Amino acid sequence: QVQLVESGGGLVQAGGSLRLSCAASGRTFSSYAMGWFRQAPGKEREFVAAITGSGGSTYYPDSVKGRFTVSRDNAKNTVYLIMRSLKPEDTAVYYCAANRAVITTKPHQVDYWGQGTQVTVSS
Repeated sequence: QVQLVESGGGLVQAGGSLRLSCAASGRTFSSYAMGWFRQAPGKEREFVAAITGSGGSTYYPDSVKGRFTVSRDNAKNTVYLIMRSLKPEDTAVYYCAANRAVITTKPHQVDYWGQGTQVTVSS
C-alpha cells in the first residue's frame, strides 16, 4: 500500500510558476513509476507528466511539454512537478499517481492516487 500526499497548489497569475510536491509512504518508492494528472471542472482526468522509478526517463503530453518538469528524490520519497509559464487552462485539481514499475498515461490504470491539490491560474 502506498499513500500519497500532495502539496504546493495555490493561486498564481498567468505566466507564473508553481512547484507541486508529492510525498509517498513506504520503503519501495523507487520501484514505483510516478505521475501527475489533472482534472478541471466538467472534464475528464488527464495525464500531465510521468517519471520512471530511477528518474531516468520522463514523459509529457504536448500540452505541457517545455513548460512542466517532473522530477523525483528517491531518498526523500518525493516527486515534484515544476510548472512554468502557467496558463488559465492549466487550472485544475492536480493529482499525484503511483504505479508498480510501469509508466501509465491512463487514469484507469493508476494503482494509487493522492487526494489532489488545487491549482488556479488567473488571467
